[in-house]
Amino acid sequence: MAALREYDRLGEDAFLARYGFDKARVFYLRYDGKRYASKAIVGVAHGYLDGHAPLRSGDFTGGEQTVARKLRDLGFTVPPRRSPDWTRDEVILACEIVADNGWRQIEDTDPRVIELSGLLQLLPIHPHERRSDTFRNPNGVARKTADIASQHPDYRGRPTNGGEMDRHVLQDFLEQPEHMRVIAAFLRNAARDETFQRSEILSTDEPELDVDAETEAKEGRLLMRWHYARERDRGLRNKKIKKFAKDNGHVFCEVCSFDFEKVYGPRGALFAECHHVVPLHASGDTVTMLDDLILLCANCHRMIHRRTPWLTPDQLRALVTANRTS
Repeated sequence: MAALREYDRLGEDAFLARYGFDKARVFYLRYDGKRYASKAIVGVAHGYLDGHAPLRSGDFTGGEQTVARKLRDLGFTVPPRRSPDWTRDEVILACEIVADNGWRQIEDTDPRVIELSGLLQLLPIHPHERRSDTFRNPNGVARKTADIASQHPDYRGRPTNGGEMDRHVLQDFLEQPEHMRVIAAFLRNAARDETFQRSEILSTDEPELDVDAETEAKEGRLLMRWHYARERDRGLRNKKIKKFAKDNGHVFCEVCSFDFEKVYGPRGALFAECHHVVPLHASGDTVTMLDDLILLCANCHRMIHRRTPWLTPDQLRALVTANRTS
């Protein structure tokens, strides 16, 4: 910390000149909203140790495996050289503005690109420590619009280095434009919601539902996780179970009729999982009502979520009935 304070007191140029360091080209230490040349900070900090002198630039090597790793081990943030790959959620938002532009690339000075750049930085997908200093900046967003545009069937030039995700999302927009625009609109609105920005939506202590790895919902990761978060709301779940028990005399799975208390005794009393009947993108940013939830056993709940498109409770109930009678 003493080296950081000296850096602030002298200013970057004087600090670097005093200790013989060049300006950082790749790795910066990010602290309290400011950037510091990571190698210089480590070298000068060495001099604050008892009996040691500051290290000069030629005394040690910088980079990912030395300076950056050491600073991260000490709890500091050193952004990586490259930003993480684009997720489906992010590509959906980029694809929307390319569609609005007639499936043509959009330049980095365009207000739509600048606005989307700010929006992507609000999404709680990528931890801040994994974001480079150029994370989803207008230049990067503009390049992504080029990736998407060059994958369009009517594009006649040489495709850019877009990935498989770009092609999949583009195809979804071409096949289901209204559905994909609803998802994009919800992502835009929700990204500005403080509740949606909470990291708890993306990092929960509860286990994931058993969704096949190769099938990610068209809605993207964020809306799936928020859907799960609403289903796991303990307050709503307890209210739903109490109301269901009052109306029906006991609690059971609304698809297969499994009764936890009958099988497990008192340990299973007033227990079931909740499933939100209306997909998040269809219901919008509204308060979840008890009638939006149904009670399921763990097996039925996982069968609904196993792959996309998710089954409705009625569809799963028909499967259960058909297989019981066959």
